[in-house]
Amino acid sequence: MAKDLLFELGVEELPSAYMSKAIKDFENLARKKLAEVRLMYSELKVYGTPRRLTLFVTALEEMQQDAVIENRGPKKAIAYDKEGHPSPAGQGFARGQGVGVEELQVKEVDGVEYVYAVKNELSRPAEDILAEVMKEIVYSIVFPKSMRWAYYHTRFARPIRWLLLLFGEQVIDMQIENIKSGNITFGHRFLAQGDIEVKNAEAYFRALRDNYVILDQAERKTMIWNQVQGIAQAEGGKAMENDELLEEVTYLVEYPHAFYGQFSSSYLEVPPEVLTTSMIEHQRYFPVYDAAGQLKAGFIGIRNGTNYCLDIVRAGNERVIKARLEDALFFWKEDTKKPLQDMTSGLSEVLFHERLGTIMDKVDRITDLACYIGQETGLSTESQLERAAYLCKADLMSSMVYEFPELQGIMGRYYAQKSGEGAEVSQAIFEHYLPRFAGDELPETPTGIVLSLSEKIDNLIGSYAIGIKPSGSQDPYALRRQALGIVNIILNKNLKLNLPEVLSEAYEGFNGIKPEQKLEDTVKEVSSFILQRMRGVLIEKTISYDVIDAVLMPAALDITDVYNRAVCLQQFKTRPEFDDLMVVFNRSHNLSKKLQSIEVQFESLIDASEIKLYEQVKKIKGEVQAKVKAGQYDLAMKKIAALRPKVDNFFEAVMVMVDDEVLKNTRLGLLKTISDLCRLIADFSKIVL
Repeated sequence: MAKDLLFELGVEELPSAYMSKAIKDFENLARKKLAEVRLMYSELKVYGTPRRLTLFVTALEEMQQDAVIENRGPKKAIAYDKEGHPSPAGQGFARGQGVGVEELQVKEVDGVEYVYAVKNELSRPAEDILAEVMKEIVYSIVFPKSMRWAYYHTRFARPIRWLLLLFGEQVIDMQIENIKSGNITFGHRFLAQGDIEVKNAEAYFRALRDNYVILDQAERKTMIWNQVQGIAQAEGGKAMENDELLEEVTYLVEYPHAFYGQFSSSYLEVPPEVLTTSMIEHQRYFPVYDAAGQLKAGFIGIRNGTNYCLDIVRAGNERVIKARLEDALFFWKEDTKKPLQDMTSGLSEVLFHERLGTIMDKVDRITDLACYIGQETGLSTESQLERAAYLCKADLMSSMVYEFPELQGIMGRYYAQKSGEGAEVSQAIFEHYLPRFAGDELPETPTGIVLSLSEKIDNLIGSYAIGIKPSGSQDPYALRRQALGIVNIILNKNLKLNLPEVLSEAYEGFNGIKPEQKLEDTVKEVSSFILQRMRGVLIEKTISYDVIDAVLMPAALDITDVYNRAVCLQQFKTRPEFDDLMVVFNRSHNLSKKLQSIEVQFESLIDASEIKLYEQVKKIKGEVQAKVKAGQYDLAMKKIAALRPKVDNFFEAVMVMVDDEVLKNTRLGLLKTISDLCRLIADFSKIVL
């Protein structure tokens, strides 16, 4: 027989940011714990609202499954003496397992005999163990921050207020601190009347819906979005699509009801990013755009309830947003009373890092590095780079960015435009922060590209120079994200940069600090750190791990070149010539890898096969080097692969390791020359066949 299990954990309102992970953890823990106690079921689901976490298990078996438990003990030679009598070790093991010594069994594992305690564990009724299982699940859920309440020791995200635990129609007794389980639940905090007695799971779901609780978070999310879209269309607009906002609102309400509010069109004078940030971050409203994509003087809010007195709710929300937008308008007007360059004077008073100087010091370093990178890449002009770098941090001194830090760069662009700065300089001020997160847009303007690289390289070199490095999951300065940004920008724009040279130039900019590491060590570590991010990018591009290892050689200086090598080698692996290439490399590399000198004394070669091989290698050496220099790696690999017949003839005709030292070294030098030609492209010893 099987019954439905229903467990509801009633709490004070949980933070919306905790809910998604809590629901997943609840489900995973429930599956794990039920498997451990051998209780079979048909389906398991977890639901969540701000006031409850609910576990619903359909067709849970009434009895555990029987189990045969085998626990391995010491080796037979230790468990028994020479006469075959149980030793103290064997007796102790049996006693610890709760079985008689005579019940121990001997089994062989990998040629060694061990004693085993074999116990048949009989099944128990589910109702006898469910309370303990549910309690373990509750205690195992981990939150970013937990709390204790009253005089109790239990820790949870918010105080637990009620427990409902039903197996079929039977109430399972359970207690957490002073809260005892029962068959009582509660509906919407304000729309429902008192406690609700439920008979079984079906009655539970029906009672919650009747009392204004939409339990299923997926249904609640769909309901919210449909309401938002419907209202936006009715107002002749389109609501902003924001998955994070939708997710957050889903876990803020139990019974959603959307409504449309308005504000004065005079606030549209403020940049739209300011208005949408205020609406989303402060009020959890959905901004609305017209058919032309312009922000409308309105918003869509989500009420936790019905349409009762909705006009009063709307008016209250309109008053709140008016105050928010009034502040934003004030900041905008105050900030635009002076040109952006006037804000830079305050940067010398703001500390960037106690050991790396002020923000103005950072601006000076970025300016020098940007001019260097601009010259190396041919991107932008020195005048534009200097101007954009000088202004890129100025908006940090504005009132708007002080209020909304997430608008740094965005406001700088607007203030630069208001101040009459050029279009590329204004855009570069915004773009130098890009990309800000995974999947974010990349800088597009030449000045923005150079400035973004300079900003990120300066952060990496400065941090490593004073010993700040990511470790494990700790990366407080987001250095991994910035290194990944460098890789993505370089690859996206197909830039040719000698990485160690650029990093060395950045290090020289920190001449006013006392670094913990020397230039060589810092450049080496940061280069390796960036190339590790490069490894992740190549894996995402479905490049195999052995190809990645082959192209990420110590001599890898150019990120774009590394990427091109990896793509080319990955494709070449699928061609027939690849087998010939690997034979040529392996046969030459395996014998010559310990040889230091590659001087070949042609006059000492005596066999026709080795003379022909030498002549062919001499012929293609310059061609391969030219193809590699031009980035034509597939053609270079074809040239090397074509050596296969002559390499095979060489090994069939001669013995390399002869007694004649001169001849032996000449033959090894010939093979070393072939191996080194291959290494101009990649380290083929890393390739897995």
